[in-house]
Amino acid sequence: MARKARKVTIVGSGLVGTACAYSMINQSVCDEIMMIDRTYDRAVAHALDLSHCMDFTQARTKVSAGRLEDCRDMDVVVLTAGANPKAGQTRLDVLEEAEKITRDIVSRIVGGGFDGVFVVAANPVDIVTYIVREVSGFPRNRVIGTGTSIDSARLKTLLSEVFSIDPRSVNGYAMGEHGESQFVAWSHVTIGGKPLLHILEQHKERFHHVNLDEIAQKTKDAGWEIFTRKGNTQFGIGNALAYIVRSILNDEHKIIAVSAVLEGEYGQTGVCTGVPAIIGDGGIEEVLELNLTWEEQRKFTHSCDILKTAIASLHI
Repeated sequence: MARKARKVTIVGSGLVGTACAYSMINQSVCDEIMMIDRTYDRAVAHALDLSHCMDFTQARTKVSAGRLEDCRDMDVVVLTAGANPKAGQTRLDVLEEAEKITRDIVSRIVGGGFDGVFVVAANPVDIVTYIVREVSGFPRNRVIGTGTSIDSARLKTLLSEVFSIDPRSVNGYAMGEHGESQFVAWSHVTIGGKPLLHILEQHKERFHHVNLDEIAQKTKDAGWEIFTRKGNTQFGIGNALAYIVRSILNDEHKIIAVSAVLEGEYGQTGVCTGVPAIIGDGGIEEVLELNLTWEEQRKFTHSCDILKTAIASLHI
C-alpha cells in the first residue's frame, strides 16, 4: 500500500524560511516542500538551489515553488514571512505591519482550501499566532507558534556550558512571551533528572558562581545579541521549526515549549503564549500545566497581561 506523502509549505523564502527548508531536507522530515515568497522568482531560485542538495542527503525531498492558493493538499504550512524589528525596536513594535501581512497570507491560504496545521515563526510570534487562529477559524490545536522553543534551547545551551554537560541532558523551559517578559521556570529545570535547585543547594561551594538571574537574562538576550552582531537569526529557529514539524508529521508526541492559545490553563484565556505542550499529528495534543511557584505564576501572569494589551490593539 502506498504511503501518503508528507507535504510542507514554507511561506517566506528569507533567511528563516530557507534555514527551515534546509534543516528539513537534511533531516528527511518530509517528502515535499513548497517554497512561497512575495517574489515568485526568488521562491523558484531557492527551490532550485535546495533541490541540488539531494545527491548528498539520505532521502530525496521534492522541492518546488508555489503560490498561497496552492496549499490545499499540504499537511503543514510554516509561516516565516513577517515584519522584522529594526535596531532599538522590540518584537512588539512591528505588530501593526505584521498583522497586515499575516491577515492577507492566512486568508488566501485558507481560501485555497488548506485544512492542515499552521506553524508560525513570524514575530511577534505569540500575537501573530493568535492572529492566525482568529483569521483562519481553526481550532487551537492546529495553530502553533514557535514560542519559547528557541529560548528554551538557548537556556539548555547556557546551562550545558556552566555545568559542562550535553545540553540534551538538561530539561527545562523558558515560558511566556517570546520577548522581553519571558521567564525561566527554574522550579522545573532538571539536569539528568535531578532538579537544578537541589543541585545548587547540595553543592553550594562548587557552584557558588552560578547566578540564575544572569542566566535567565542571557537566555532572553541571546536572540538580540545575534541580531545586533549579524542582523538576523536563522539557524536555531530554522531547526526549531523542523523539530516541531517533524513531531507533527511523525506523530512523535514530543513536549515542546510552543505558542499556544490558552483556554483556561494557568488561569488564562484570550491569549497565546509560550508553554510546554505535547505535539503530535493533530498539532497541539495537550497543553501541560506545570505546578509553578507563586513567583513564577506572577511572572507568567505579567507576561500574559502584556500580550493581552497588544492583542486588544488588533482589528479582530
